[in-house]
Amino acid sequence: MNVELRHLRALAAIGDEGTITGAAAVLHISQPALSRTLEQLESRVGVRLVERTTRALALTEAGQRLYERAHLILHQLDDALAEVAAGVRPLRIGFAWAALGDRTVPLLRTWREEHPGTPLRVHRGDDPEAALRRGEIDAALLRTMPAPGAGLEVWPLYRERRLAAVPEDDPLARRPAVRLADLADRSVVLCATAATTAGLWHEGRRPRTFEVANVDEWLTVIATGEAVGVTAEATEHSHPHPGVRYLPLSDAPPVTVRLVWPRTPAHPATLTFLDHLRDMAHDMTGAESLES
Repeated sequence: MNVELRHLRALAAIGDEGTITGAAAVLHISQPALSRTLEQLESRVGVRLVERTTRALALTEAGQRLYERAHLILHQLDDALAEVAAGVRPLRIGFAWAALGDRTVPLLRTWREEHPGTPLRVHRGDDPEAALRRGEIDAALLRTMPAPGAGLEVWPLYRERRLAAVPEDDPLARRPAVRLADLADRSVVLCATAATTAGLWHEGRRPRTFEVANVDEWLTVIATGEAVGVTAEATEHSHPHPGVRYLPLSDAPPVTVRLVWPRTPAHPATLTFLDHLRDMAHDMTGAESLES
């Protein structure tokens, strides 16, 4: 197809910026030149990648798939060139909310002690699964299952309990624990990465729900009394908030914490890190370990 790196960079920038104007500015080329590059790419792959109207621009389904692959290829190239110049780069681990809660710092310290030649960096983002598919990170800690067909390996590590998050002045905040039924007549704020779904409640007793984009918005909505929330245990450690009280949710099923990585690992230490996590999960107390 004679697709060149400049074509992939063009599509990646268009998908990131959402406009030809913004993408052209990022790439330091003119808008007509970027439009011609996009047209060349669509001609060579034989499908439309971007839907363009006078008011909006959006990737097609095929464009979205190629956009993520383009990011992955470009990141892999950048990594390869950096490793030639400076040696093996740090192992990058992504997470959405709380990594491993109070186990995060011990994990990082023991990794540094046992693998001093391989630095480890953690990256918090609103969508670590997407970052993983684009090659921005090497593995991710998730409390939700990745989308099927994403080309990812999944290893369950352990289970942790769910907590309710309520405003500190809410009557529920005085209780030692709550049940799902106690929240059913409230508004419940959801976030796609927070392991909370309306499916926790039985049909007919589901609360009103609405969604926010990230943990900061989630905490603010709860602290101001607009809603209550449900989350995993690690959130209490990683995101204490003066206006939010965390309570055990006694009848909710636990959350499974998973390590997810590409089927072809992007970093040579990925599987070593999995072994490190498995050893940690096997030894820790206060969580339900999972044995393969």
